[in-house]
Amino acid sequence: MNNVALPFESFGVSHKGCVREHNEDNYLVEPQTGLWVVADGMGGHEAGEVASASIVDHLATIGIASSAPDLRARFEDRLSRANAEIRRISRTRGITIGSTFAALLAMDGRFACLWAGDSRIYLIRNASISQVSRDHTEVQELLDRGVISEAEALTWPRRNVITHAVGVSDDVVIDFQQGELMPGDIFVLGTDGLTAHVSDAEIEAAAVAGKPRAACESLLQTVLARGGTDNVTIVLVKIGDARNGQTLHPDRPRAGE
Repeated sequence: MNNVALPFESFGVSHKGCVREHNEDNYLVEPQTGLWVVADGMGGHEAGEVASASIVDHLATIGIASSAPDLRARFEDRLSRANAEIRRISRTRGITIGSTFAALLAMDGRFACLWAGDSRIYLIRNASISQVSRDHTEVQELLDRGVISEAEALTWPRRNVITHAVGVSDDVVIDFQQGELMPGDIFVLGTDGLTAHVSDAEIEAAAVAGKPRAACESLLQTVLARGGTDNVTIVLVKIGDARNGQTLHPDRPRAGE
């Protein structure tokens, strides 16, 4: 990847799960441009798939940025274009469609995590996992206000209601966190099909146990073994030590098994 101080290795997988007939998730692994994305479409077959594909297709045109601020600006421009396209499709079809997304940008030894909806980004650093993103859901808002407890949130009737997503309004509402990359950092991006079946501790254990491809495949198999009630998409990025030599990034497999 252009101008990144630390090497990395990354991989991604996507599967329709055990219940859904179609995969409305999409993902992007673009190490050369410093971009990794997962997107979870909403609106039913074809509609949701179109929304998540629009995000991925537009972001795939970013190209090589000249700096970290340039990469961020290109990202936001492409996301805005995707939002406009999804809005046009919604008007044409007379329905509301959209997509969550979670993205990792990395350049010049720094990272930025951006998201809308309940697709998540985790950072594993110094043998500890933390959720970088914060869900844009009704249940998370209730938790933040102290209206319900963590235990109640697990069975709350409207726990899956999304409050922000790309394509549902004229303006895209996103959150972000940024910081310095550290040798040994591991980022895990996943749609809610992952987090519905696998705990944070299990995500950490799989991520640190092997290379990104093995970790992604292990997590996917765990989801499927537990019923895979939704589409599931996982992207994992491991940051190495500059002394280890060249950056590693296996070819991206095709999404949507």
